Amino acid sequence: MARKLYEIAHSRAGDKGDVLMLSLIPFDEEMYEDLREYVTADRVKSHLNHIVTGEVTRYEMPNISALQFVCQGALLGGVTTSLGVDTHGKTLSYALLEMEVDL
Repeated sequence: MARKLYEIAHSRAGDKGDVLMLSLIPFDEEMYEDLREYVTADRVKSHLNHIVTGEVTRYEMPNISALQFVCQGALLGGVTTSLGVDTHGKTLSYALLEMEVDL
């Protein structure tokens, strides 16, 4: 059954220069293993392909049941140089949560 990530998880965003960090934290810790299986770096890169121009790396944090995605080339050059509306990438956490996964 396809579900949007916002139905089962929440996300936070952070930035350093042109690098965006997105966390993905399930509301129910028991969903962590499903997220690990279905929300890969490649799928996040594909989902955000209109925004992220560089590599996406996923870090697993099982002790807090969370995933973190580090997205290179995501902020049009970074906060001090970008002409983008959301130079910090805060709204991109919501873009991640729009991804559909089959659970």
